Amino acid sequence: MTVGESAFLIPEFAPAAAEIVVLCMACVVLVVDLFVSDRHRWITYGLCLLTLLMAAMATAMYVPRETVLTFSGTFVSDPLARVLKLFTYSVTAVVFLYSKDYLRERELFRGEYYLLGLFATLGIMVLISAHSMLTVYLGLELLSLSLYAMVAFSRDDPVAAESAMKYFVLGAIASGCFLFGTSILYGVTGSLDLGQISRAVATLDGLNIHLLFALSFILVGVGFKFGAVPFHMWVPDVYQGAPTSVTLFIGSAAKIGSLALLMRVLVEGLGGVQESWGGMLLVLSILSMGIGNVVAIAQTNLKRMLGYSTISHVGFILMGFLVGTREGIEAALYYTIAYVIMAAAAFGMILLLSRRGFEADELEDFRGLNARSRWFAGVMLVVMFSMAGVPPFLGFWAKLAVLGAAVDAGLTWLAVAGVIFSVIGAFYYLRVIKLMYFDEPSETLKLGGGSDLKLVLSLNAALIVLLGIFPEGLISLFNQLVMSAP
Repeated sequence: MTVGESAFLIPEFAPAAAEIVVLCMACVVLVVDLFVSDRHRWITYGLCLLTLLMAAMATAMYVPRETVLTFSGTFVSDPLARVLKLFTYSVTAVVFLYSKDYLRERELFRGEYYLLGLFATLGIMVLISAHSMLTVYLGLELLSLSLYAMVAFSRDDPVAAESAMKYFVLGAIASGCFLFGTSILYGVTGSLDLGQISRAVATLDGLNIHLLFALSFILVGVGFKFGAVPFHMWVPDVYQGAPTSVTLFIGSAAKIGSLALLMRVLVEGLGGVQESWGGMLLVLSILSMGIGNVVAIAQTNLKRMLGYSTISHVGFILMGFLVGTREGIEAALYYTIAYVIMAAAAFGMILLLSRRGFEADELEDFRGLNARSRWFAGVMLVVMFSMAGVPPFLGFWAKLAVLGAAVDAGLTWLAVAGVIFSVIGAFYYLRVIKLMYFDEPSETLKLGGGSDLKLVLSLNAALIVLLGIFPEGLISLFNQLVMSAP
């Protein structure tokens, strides 16, 4: 083989088949949507669900025996990537289904929402399979730009436009910090490949000033995308100001992308200097648990309260990562997926109670829900108990796994702090339950929502209960994924 012939190697496309499917189908849906009238907008909706199904099939069918690198080592396919992508497809499909009636009642049932959702999903997929800082940044920006547009999707809503501008400006600063940190890291290690970065930092002193600078700027970007304190100021404003269907996507599916960002950059790329970034995550974790739980108590808007709740849950996820052990990483993965399942149900309940001209996003809107629908009051009770960490629901085992990993690593004081903040956080979750069961309803209208929304929302709550009663399956799955990781 001559030098000219070896200059370009044809990549293996099979590992990226799902990404190719989503990209091609998104382009097809974009063209089809131009010729679809508002009456037949269900065609766009159906094509987007078909896209997710095709991507899931492409991901499930490609099962190599070992980790595969392609596209000059910038893209990786491994067991972790496949499982996280399958979770992403499932959650995104649920988000699309939950949002259908909400968007139709507000005359927002347009192709743009679903197309932006597909491109955001593609960004999450790229983040999940990133094996280069360049690929990480590509996935990060694809996800972020899609979310900025989704927040401002309701063009006639000034509050949504204001939230989108806040999100965009702060997000641009965070992305710039991440990119600047990446450039310093390239100067220190001489590579953007995460595998080579991992080998290079293993030979460096964790107190290397250039490496610490790179870590600091990278963690600004990571902390912003996760919504950790002190990079959290966008979370309550965006959660409250965006349409609830968009808040649902940001609070559920997008969190899997943030998890992948942490896994690929910190654990795989910079795992050799865990002592350095572990201390930084420790501060973010404590501040997030503390401020998230305490400030949530003062909120009267449910979406805003769930925003601060998200911040507190992020603190627990970061606790699993900062421990630095396999048990800690396994617990963080488990906690994130558990939170995504719970958040989808929580925002789904808000969508169910909403109707044309009325957003059921205030705590008072859930007053006396048990008198209107005992079944869905029970669904919300399950979600709130699970988020509070009450046994035997899913959230209890997620918190227990993270706190147990901290204790095993000798950070008992941090686990105690987590328990204290969990007790504080239980107050605002129980307040929702009190309003539903012990207060008189402010209205007597029957709940809206289609039968498909009610069915999937009920299954969502059932999943929280079943995974709480039988937690071994999900726990063992992430144990196998972490054990198989390099």
